[in-house]
Amino acid sequence: MRSYPMPPNFDAHTEYTTGILASQTIKGMIASGKIISEASIIEKQIQPASIDLRLSSVAYRVQASFLPGQNATVQEKLKTMEMHQIDLSNGAVLEKGCVYIVPLQESLRLNSGISGTANPKSSTGRLDVFTRLLTDYTSEFETVCSGYNGPLYAEISPRTFSILVRASSTLNQLRFRKGHPVAADSAMRKLQETEGLIGSEKSKIDINNGVAISVDLSGQAKNGLIGYRAKPHTAIVDIDKPGSCSVLDYWEPVYKQKNRPANLILNPDEFYILMSKEFVTVPVNYAAEMRAYDTKVGEFRVHYAGFFDPGFGHKSAGGEGTRAVLEVRSHDVPFLIEDGQTVCRLIYERMTQVPERLYGTQDFGSNYQGQGLKLSKHFKE
Repeated sequence: MRSYPMPPNFDAHTEYTTGILASQTIKGMIASGKIISEASIIEKQIQPASIDLRLSSVAYRVQASFLPGQNATVQEKLKTMEMHQIDLSNGAVLEKGCVYIVPLQESLRLNSGISGTANPKSSTGRLDVFTRLLTDYTSEFETVCSGYNGPLYAEISPRTFSILVRASSTLNQLRFRKGHPVAADSAMRKLQETEGLIGSEKSKIDINNGVAISVDLSGQAKNGLIGYRAKPHTAIVDIDKPGSCSVLDYWEPVYKQKNRPANLILNPDEFYILMSKEFVTVPVNYAAEMRAYDTKVGEFRVHYAGFFDPGFGHKSAGGEGTRAVLEVRSHDVPFLIEDGQTVCRLIYERMTQVPERLYGTQDFGSNYQGQGLKLSKHFKE
């Protein structure tokens, strides 16, 4: 199945003892009962370095977000936190500003030494849907401990748009890790030299606890567009219907003002879609994760959806010139961001193997390869 060019001096058949697990390994975990599901897992759930997780048929409206802690299961906590149940069998609306817990169809029986990290899917983050993975006996969101045996749950809190979901809708994804690989800056510097992790006008690339990503507020040449601000009162978004929403019904375009500095004041609790100044590349034998920048440099949050698959932005998968989309929300006070300001960092981790398919290849549906400033797939081009 693999038909894309490999990096120079790279052996596509090499398998490392630590790293992020590739799609073919995930398929093996399904076949061997390490990943279990109420319904058969389908091909489109398997991503190059992760698996999409499906909602079950019931959602629990809860009083507040919670963690079960090391001595309780999620179901035990739900007994005290549940307000009411919602049947998702034929679809139901999850209201913005509310918190829901939804059991997922998939559950795990991991081997010792295999752990997991979850993130919202790209389209979920671009809708400002706050989604986090929960397991039993945990004190952390988005983390599956090594050797975990048990069910999975999604905490869902739409922040800007109310959403229509149904059983089998997919809002988040899970990445598996073998061992404890270290994402070292020295390895990322070497990759920058050999692969060009990011394309930038800057003479020196900032790699310190990850590769620095900055915001582009210079404005598109044809119209000065720099991003979009979500409207506060809109219709619902159907998660399972791409291209069904009109952009201007949900978003207000934001433009750079002529003869004014290239900056933007983020209003408290408003949601923005912006893009990176850099062109991002993920080598075929690596996976990347966007991590929010240290809040000590400003009271704003960038990104909900942080996974970048092998092949994202890579020339072998038709991705040259791919920007990172930034999901930005300010907290508490208005905050000024400026063109070229560092807003987050990318962490690259080696795969145990090269995936059998790359993000962006013709036989693999990839909505955001080659993207610039792009809203979620739910909005008409």
